[in-house]
Amino acid sequence: MIKPLRILAIRIRFPTAFFLGLPIFLGCVSCLEIPSQENSSEQSFPPDQSRPAVIFCEAASEVGLNFHHFTGATGEFYLPEIMGAGAALFDYDGDGDLDVYLVQGALLDKSKRWSDALSPPSGEDPPRNSLFRNNLIESGELRFVDVTEKAGIGHEGYGMGTAVGDYDKDGDLDLYVTNFGSNVLYRNNGDGTFTDITRHSGVDDSRWSASAAFLDYDLDGDLDLFVTNYVNFTVKGAKDCYHTVGAPDYCSPSIYEPLPDRLFRNEGNGRFVNVTERAGIGDAFGAGLGVACRDFNSDGWRDIYVANDGTPNQLWINQGDGTFEDLGLMSGTAYNANGEAEAGMGIAAGDFDEDGDHDLFVTHLAKETNTLYLNDGSANFHDATVQYDLAGISLPFTGFGTEWFDYDSDGDLDLFIVNGAVTIEESLLGESYPYHQKNQLFRNEGKGKFRDISSMGGPALELSEVSRGAAFGDVDNDGDLDILISNNNGPARLLINEVGSQQHWLRIRLMGEQDDSFGVGARVAILRQDQKPRWRQVHSDGSYLSAGHLRVHFGLGVDSKIRGVLVHWPRGGKEFWDDIHPDTLITLRQGSGRSWNP
Repeated sequence: MIKPLRILAIRIRFPTAFFLGLPIFLGCVSCLEIPSQENSSEQSFPPDQSRPAVIFCEAASEVGLNFHHFTGATGEFYLPEIMGAGAALFDYDGDGDLDVYLVQGALLDKSKRWSDALSPPSGEDPPRNSLFRNNLIESGELRFVDVTEKAGIGHEGYGMGTAVGDYDKDGDLDLYVTNFGSNVLYRNNGDGTFTDITRHSGVDDSRWSASAAFLDYDLDGDLDLFVTNYVNFTVKGAKDCYHTVGAPDYCSPSIYEPLPDRLFRNEGNGRFVNVTERAGIGDAFGAGLGVACRDFNSDGWRDIYVANDGTPNQLWINQGDGTFEDLGLMSGTAYNANGEAEAGMGIAAGDFDEDGDHDLFVTHLAKETNTLYLNDGSANFHDATVQYDLAGISLPFTGFGTEWFDYDSDGDLDLFIVNGAVTIEESLLGESYPYHQKNQLFRNEGKGKFRDISSMGGPALELSEVSRGAAFGDVDNDGDLDILISNNNGPARLLINEVGSQQHWLRIRLMGEQDDSFGVGARVAILRQDQKPRWRQVHSDGSYLSAGHLRVHFGLGVDSKIRGVLVHWPRGGKEFWDDIHPDTLITLRQGSGRSWNP
């Protein structure tokens, strides 16, 4: 039985060397130094200026996360080969730590064998999607075990992305996988296994799908599903394209017809209905890649923003009657400040400027800037990319997965972007896979500025790879946010945060009763003395082809005092909890707080 307010004592116990000011993180050994799960007396965690400037440590292979993405390329330069794939961080077994799901490629030319691929796998078995179980809670050690076969979740299609949510409200997280070809919905059975219920549920789409998101768009308490679709590419109809230097290369998506997206309404009985046309979603479409669902105009209904590749972005404003209207153009989010449709890939949606609404950051091709759209609270946006020092620094890069997150727990939302080209990088001509780039970390300096601190990130941010997906969550349960990165034609990476737990923090898990069981779409605020509320939203969507944790993380800085936590549930109820302790994971159950009437 879950108590109405359960404070889980997941606190930090630092080695003595930390309090003496000694640099205890040497190389990446500390990635495996997992803090004790026992209660400890509250400590003050000021930033230790004597520590080396290493923000993230790459630890995938050290902790058993051994996964390599294969594109299946055999020399024909089929477009899907360069676009995938994504990843998910989610607690599939409900034990309190985050597990990992990684999406795999396949052979598009069915006349070929894996031995014909330019980058073939070393084993005899064909590559497949993989589920890795995190054994941290059971063993006290951050260690992943491949449980794909046992879980029955090793799909072998040409994988693209993931979406996570409890569509049947049974308390277990289910998984939707998008593909070039038919998609898959896996129902979590609650016993460590999944069942493919795609045909029964009615959520398949046999075209080329990309990102997807679970959301309760009609506020009936269960999760519906939105699926982006890309372009009408077929292997038989593939076109030949060339780089400016004359070498064969991947084509621009503009030479293929864009596809409409799909909206599926959850009927509450295990089945979904395709309501795309009825909802108005089919009225306009583009080459959809990224999606984020938020209440952008503050009217209480979930809206949908779609990043389109080379076609105008869409902002589907929920009319509250089951229909949507595309206000991308009117809102200022369809084009950049120059009136150009950019190559939209990844999306970060959040309140980085702490004014109570959701702003947007969209990643694009090299020679285009990534774009920051600032919201005035009523879904009127303006392009503030230059204003916030995020323009010029993005020009050499092609951005994909991205997210607002507080890496250093100082209370401000910072920004992370993974990069990787889609056409040959001229400086890499002659290399076997000339598309790799470095990833980027931007620190929120406040006062309307971001600073590129990628060079301070340590060896993990010196890697140059073809990165695509990025999922965020506290993998080692030490109080800060880590990053799972999926690379195209390369190994998965796990970036363990080395600095965020030096300051105070609070992590919140919601349990809905009338609403979705994980509170997807709920808005959560911490209240502190003489400060305006800081708002976050429960979500797993955004980024690119990836799903992140469904917990809300607040960095508190050096001041640990919290007046209370306020939750706006998706269907309108407001509750308040006090007696909140810092440096813990707390679980708030709908109906257990006090009604909020300020």
